[in-house]
Amino acid sequence: MHLEHVNMTVIDLDAAIDFYRRLLGFEVRWRRPAGETCAAAHVGRDDFFLALFQADPPAAPLPPREYGRAGLNHVGFVVDDLDASRARLLEMNVMPHHEAAYEPGRRLYFMDPSGIEVELVEYASPPV
Repeated sequence: MHLEHVNMTVIDLDAAIDFYRRLLGFEVRWRRPAGETCAAAHVGRDDFFLALFQADPPAAPLPPREYGRAGLNHVGFVVDDLDASRARLLEMNVMPHHEAAYEPGRRLYFMDPSGIEVELVEYASPPV
């Protein structure tokens, strides 16, 4: 079994698509223009995608999630090279707000353009 997708409502659909394509190399799998329902897109790979939905204006970034409250706290992705991912984030003018190295890997956290926290993790060896 594996996770197929995560639905996320974003402030700016085009900015979110660009962000995840540039950072993670995701491809646009499907896109629906605004019309009877909100604009949406699926970005990802063959085995996993983010379902992105355009928020109703006006939209503001989400407040940071707290671990003591119910709800989605952050979304995590495994990357092959955390240092290269950090460099790509900096090129995109995104500053990580936390980095840690604890078993079983190294990780960093940052906010996406909609204020959704994202974690990137690199494992020394593939997790079992």
